[in-house]
Amino acid sequence: MRLDARYRAALYAVFAVLFVTGVLWLVMDQSKNGSSSESWSGIEPGLLMLHGGAAMTALLLLGGLVPLHLLPCWRQEKNRVAGIAIAAATALLIVTAFGLYYIGSDALRAWTSDIHIVMGLVFPALLTVHVAVGRHRCAPHFRSKRPSETCRSAAYLVPGDYAEKCEPRSANP
Repeated sequence: MRLDARYRAALYAVFAVLFVTGVLWLVMDQSKNGSSSESWSGIEPGLLMLHGGAAMTALLLLGGLVPLHLLPCWRQEKNRVAGIAIAAATALLIVTAFGLYYIGSDALRAWTSDIHIVMGLVFPALLTVHVAVGRHRCAPHFRSKRPSETCRSAAYLVPGDYAEKCEPRSANP
């Protein structure tokens, strides 16, 4: 089930900001002991604030995905494996982000940080697989010739561009 282009663009933009700010922070954190550590130390708090703000925006957008995308696709048994992987990765990122702010134990905080970093680095690949599998399954060669419940119900949830793609082809050209 393809999302509205503007909603999809907003999600991709927020995910890109999260990825770039996360990777930049990771690079800066790894080079703290280098000669440029003073110049990085001024940038690091702003980078973390931008990362946190983008995370809050992502939470708002992800909340909208539940009724618009996740639940309808789950009921239609579409792209479940990749969808579960994305949902699990997102849940781990949210829980570990919370832990990074509120865990007091240094050992547990380091473990939480490692999980957050790994999941943040893996997330773009998971998202790419999820989108690729979903697009492949919605491609014309994959659909049956009869209109399916999937396409009829999707027309009510997603703006017109999806409904047009799911219209059955007529047997008589």
